[in-house]
Amino acid sequence: MITLQENIDIKEFTTFKVPSICKYFTEITTIDELQEAIDFSRKKKLPLMPLGGGSNILFVKPFNGLVVKINLKGIAETFKNDDYVYASAYAGENWDDFVQSCVSKNYGGLENLSLIPGNVGTSPLQNIGAYGVEIKDCFFSLKALHIESGKVETFTHESCNFGYRESYFKNEGKDKYIILEVTFLLTRRNHKLHMEYGAIQEELIKKNISNPTIQDVREVVMQIRKSKLPDPKVYGNAGSFFKNPVISNEKFELLQKDYPTIPHYQLENHTVKIPAGWLIEQVGWKGRNQKQAAVHNKQALVLINLGNATGNEVYDLSFAIINDVKDKFGIDLTREVNIIS
Repeated sequence: MITLQENIDIKEFTTFKVPSICKYFTEITTIDELQEAIDFSRKKKLPLMPLGGGSNILFVKPFNGLVVKINLKGIAETFKNDDYVYASAYAGENWDDFVQSCVSKNYGGLENLSLIPGNVGTSPLQNIGAYGVEIKDCFFSLKALHIESGKVETFTHESCNFGYRESYFKNEGKDKYIILEVTFLLTRRNHKLHMEYGAIQEELIKKNISNPTIQDVREVVMQIRKSKLPDPKVYGNAGSFFKNPVISNEKFELLQKDYPTIPHYQLENHTVKIPAGWLIEQVGWKGRNQKQAAVHNKQALVLINLGNATGNEVYDLSFAIINDVKDKFGIDLTREVNIIS
């Protein structure tokens, strides 16, 4: 039997820590309770919002519906063979706790994704990624509840239609499913380490580690993230607020004439990825604030709550940044964070 709370502020369930009023709120620990919550929202003709770790969401106005905190728990594993293991976790498991569990058992593949905030259930939605790795690289399948029919369906890698910070669940499947469980195919030996992105290799050299393990990579990734990114317990934030824009080779070559040192990553299909943080720095926003919302002084990709920001203040800051980058570079920044408006 679910317990409903009415007209409450759920900001403590989000990492931005801005006022987040919802008409109804409940927490579920079983699929039966989830179905009961869905039935309630249907009966009341209310919009339904599943909530994971609250790390990729910004409320800019009250939500006149039912927010369901997904607290499904459990981690399991099945050995495929001597080389691979299927590692599964229910949606309510903390993402980094799951990564730590895998790395501690010497299961490789997720170590570069250490310390990313949020829960397992939302990781496929966003195809989370960091330091040259995305979850699509070792994703195997997931189970999701179809809200309308109440049936549990299995999605393969192909059916999730992963892209850069994109998936089927952000597009065609948006608001149609609630992810219940995710399974990854991880290595048990002969791990393929990804150390070419960011400062991973540099930090390993500083530590005199010439033959790194996945545990070493995890430790270095956590060290780098802690040095650059704000602790949500100190300054509310959602991690990277913007996607790194992808532009054509032709457009990049024109930009490079004016900005010879512009950082970039060559992609397939004649496109180039530009770091959004660099663009934001170039228009002078790094370390600046607008009312109680600010751009982090160590990582311009991150917007922070200085203590008493509203969702609107954070959103307005992001709008100003988007406008300035567009004016200077002709590049459209896209918000990575889910805006509830």
